[in-house]
Amino acid sequence: MIDYFLSNMWQLWALVCLLCLILELFSGDFFIMCFSIAAFFVACVSPFTSFTVQVIVFAILSLACLFFVRPVALKYLHKTEDRASNADAIIGRTGRVSETIEENGHGRVAIDGDDWKALSTDGLAIEKGTLVEVVSIDSIIITVKRK
Repeated sequence: MIDYFLSNMWQLWALVCLLCLILELFSGDFFIMCFSIAAFFVACVSPFTSFTVQVIVFAILSLACLFFVRPVALKYLHKTEDRASNADAIIGRTGRVSETIEENGHGRVAIDGDDWKALSTDGLAIEKGTLVEVVSIDSIIITVKRK
């Protein structure tokens, strides 16, 4: 029985490869995938080497994959962009003055269907209907400049 397993170790390595791929589907951080890649290559060479050599090759390939393949995969497949979220996402957007912004006072600006309380950057009045660009946001008040 042991002789059968030792002569067909490629099946065990292929099973390890498939299990690691399945586990990688649930984690998604490309860590377990490195073990799957190593198990695949060991399955290919297992008919020609002893079990000890197979384990050593598996360990070396796993570490090499963790240091060389995983960073590349993370870089290209897990692109993280620093995107503004929530209210900060309107900075830089264009809006239309819906209620005149008074000199050194407040008014209202419509941006994508939302109406915001607004100030002008230079303190001058901005008439209704003027296109403005959002410069900053402080709580619920946006600061705008003429476009």
